[in-house]
Amino acid sequence: MLVLGDAHADAALQTGDLPVPTYFVAGNNEDFDAIDALRRGDDPASVTVRNARLLASTAAEVEGLRVAGLSGNYAPTKYDESRADLAGERRRHFVREDVARLKRVEDVDVLLTHEAPHGLIYYGYDAGCERIDELLDALGPDFCLVGHHERHAETTYGDTRVVSLAPRSESPRCG
Repeated sequence: MLVLGDAHADAALQTGDLPVPTYFVAGNNEDFDAIDALRRGDDPASVTVRNARLLASTAAEVEGLRVAGLSGNYAPTKYDESRADLAGERRRHFVREDVARLKRVEDVDVLLTHEAPHGLIYYGYDAGCERIDELLDALGPDFCLVGHHERHAETTYGDTRVVSLAPRSESPRCG
């Protein structure tokens, strides 16, 4: 299984042999029209993605694991708004209804989020989001993978191992 964090690149080139579905959560730097189309369940061909599977308060079976995801980042001023009321760049945020919907998902092995829970230290401070803490408390996954902060960090939250993924440019070389 290949796991990627925040790419923050102008383009991604892949040299083949990626015929498998790619499961992802949206972050705060996306094509939000494409993300909205995936949220609606539109034909992926209409948004120029073929193997992409958006996890937006949903779960999927991936290689024997139940993987769930919360798309977006946290904005306290937008959290209590309806998803339907978010416009433009504000569509990048998750809202209360997204969190509530994900809390109803059962048997989660791996949780993907853009924001981090409390306990991961970045640049000398804890940048954790209480809404992600709530999800970990409700879902109790074995593993949580996060992006957004673009730094490698690891911790445990309760019984959940949490790993923040660094950009590829900062990851150790393999082999």
